[in-house]
Amino acid sequence: MRKNVSAIFLTAALLFAGTSFTNANEPSKGESPENGVITLDKSAFIQKVFDYENNQDWDYKGNKPAIVDFYADWCGPCRKLSPLLEEIQQEYNGKLQVYKVDTEKSRQLSAAFGIRSLPTIVFIPMDGEPRAVLGYVPKEQLTKMITDILKVSK
Repeated sequence: MRKNVSAIFLTAALLFAGTSFTNANEPSKGESPENGVITLDKSAFIQKVFDYENNQDWDYKGNKPAIVDFYADWCGPCRKLSPLLEEIQQEYNGKLQVYKVDTEKSRQLSAAFGIRSLPTIVFIPMDGEPRAVLGYVPKEQLTKMITDILKVSK
């Protein structure tokens, strides 16, 4: 049975909120997935990740596992996380895609997924449901989560 998408994000966020995780340079929207992090607005998110306006059940549109970083420019932990995600995008060399969503510019999109804490990092495997982590996550833990959740190795 498939779960409602907002319930998935909320449940995953609440589960990870109690774990040991603690609480930029922005590429252009036209960058190639293999070359860098892609910043998404609402329409690009609907096209590349999930059409939340027409679907209630999770249905990922991508062709490789992804990480979506919901951030804001004023957020200190977000600014600290940004270069780590850029490094990860390069190190995994096309095996996954890192996306960024500016919550200030995409308020409706952020609200649709119940984003209330920044940064919120969503791991999207090819099979299965997305998992969200709240707050800054050190690179070593990001790498472990990529292996464990996304099933991707360097």
